[in-house]
Amino acid sequence: MCWSYASTSRRVNRLLKHFSLRRIAGTELRVVSDMESGLGPFIEVEEEVVAKYATSPRWQQRSVTLFVLKDLEPLIKQLSEGAALPPGGLAILGHRPIVNVYDLENPGSCHVFVNQKAMEKEGYWGDREAVKALLAHEHAHPLSECETTRSARRLKADLSTESTRPLFPSADKGPGWQDKVDRLLALIVDKLCLYAPREVFANDATIESSFSASLLHLDRKNVFSAAEGLRSRGALRQMLQDEVETGSLTPAGADVLLTIADMKGYLDLAMETASFYRQSRVAEARELEEILFAQVMPHLEPLVAEAYPKLRDAYTGLPDDASPEALVQLEEALIGILAEVLNEKGLRLECRLSVIPK
Repeated sequence: MCWSYASTSRRVNRLLKHFSLRRIAGTELRVVSDMESGLGPFIEVEEEVVAKYATSPRWQQRSVTLFVLKDLEPLIKQLSEGAALPPGGLAILGHRPIVNVYDLENPGSCHVFVNQKAMEKEGYWGDREAVKALLAHEHAHPLSECETTRSARRLKADLSTESTRPLFPSADKGPGWQDKVDRLLALIVDKLCLYAPREVFANDATIESSFSASLLHLDRKNVFSAAEGLRSRGALRQMLQDEVETGSLTPAGADVLLTIADMKGYLDLAMETASFYRQSRVAEARELEEILFAQVMPHLEPLVAEAYPKLRDAYTGLPDDASPEALVQLEEALIGILAEVLNEKGLRLECRLSVIPK
């Protein structure tokens, strides 16, 4: 992620309750927080992560600033939607547990922002191995930059949808379902297609740098959380059924919305298992998939469950030297997997990919 950092630093400094400075194998680590206590274990994990990465010849960062904040509002207030944000933009940024802000033109430094509120919500705060995996993954992003990730930043997707059967009543008879669908699909395509190479290669670098055990712990935790989250799927199904009964949604439309929710909530797990396969860690990948296939996939829309291995295999085969033009073809195949699911539900997804000039 790349954006201007200076004004953000000034805003956070007004909230300072902790500042410390240490040097680890040639890297200066600065820790800044708006909390007074409870930072010791977190700092220890960050020191361990930086120390291990610093032994790699690919490590270029001589300055790391770790912001441990109650939430990311100080960061969000300094950004605009035009910044190179992760999928979902500013609306989602506040829910991310950790983000790494770095400049592609200045690989010598980075700024890692930890969101205590989001960490606690996801059950990561206080879980040393999960924290280690998250920090290792974020620090892996600059290390994993390659031709493919650079090409991914230059792609733009223009989406359109068309119903092939009655799905949504007219806007004056209910909520703007079509607008909701279009926004959700834009987020899904951004996350599972355009942004996926950066996540997959960051996972690769995390595993290559001897953090595979921590990453497996985190992924195992997330798969179990996905299984527990199926309870909310039942609530969503009931809510959609209520909309059908009031006449503001057709049964077919409710089916489409539930399918999209399954795609958004669970298909990103394919990026996690793919990297273990890419790094020949087959036992770890199969362990995760054993839980996934037993506790999650049987409860999803069958078409979504069938899409998972297709995405996983596509991610597993991602090359690290794809030009923007070559990556367009790979991305079209990823989008095609999603479009196939939606087409069976009566919603045609069209996507035009273009390359943004340098």
